[in-house]
Amino acid sequence: MQYFNAPLENDICENGIISFELAKELSKSQAILDSWNEHAKIAAGLSLGFDFLFLLIYSSFIALLIHKLNDRLWKNKPFYRIGNVLIWAIFLAALFDAIENVPLIILLLGDLQQYWSSIAYYFAVLKFIILIVVILYVLVNFGYFLIKKLSSN
Repeated sequence: MQYFNAPLENDICENGIISFELAKELSKSQAILDSWNEHAKIAAGLSLGFDFLFLLIYSSFIALLIHKLNDRLWKNKPFYRIGNVLIWAIFLAALFDAIENVPLIILLLGDLQQYWSSIAYYFAVLKFIILIVVILYVLVNFGYFLIKKLSSN
């Protein structure tokens, strides 16, 4: 994904596709689109297209990590439910990612309306919030798993 993101980064769009996702106002979306040349717009379209595949991969991988950690650390304990909720949440984040991509593609194709920028922004924010919570859960639980494993040896 970084390959497609590199041509998108400039003074107006410092974080590439993420800046476009989080451009809440149509004026910001328009400025980003205007800052991209034809090559960058093609890269943005390819990035958004590949993101549909990527969201299936990252959500499945993270769900599997949570499931494995949950089974090893929290089986038959109340905390087990939190992991199960987060497995569903990561798939919800993937759905939000897909919903966010559609208005971004529509904006990229030239239908410049505030509505599309707003939808992309709010679904991107929800996606990132869920991703942060889930990744923190995985990291903390993985750290706990390592400590538990090392202390048992």
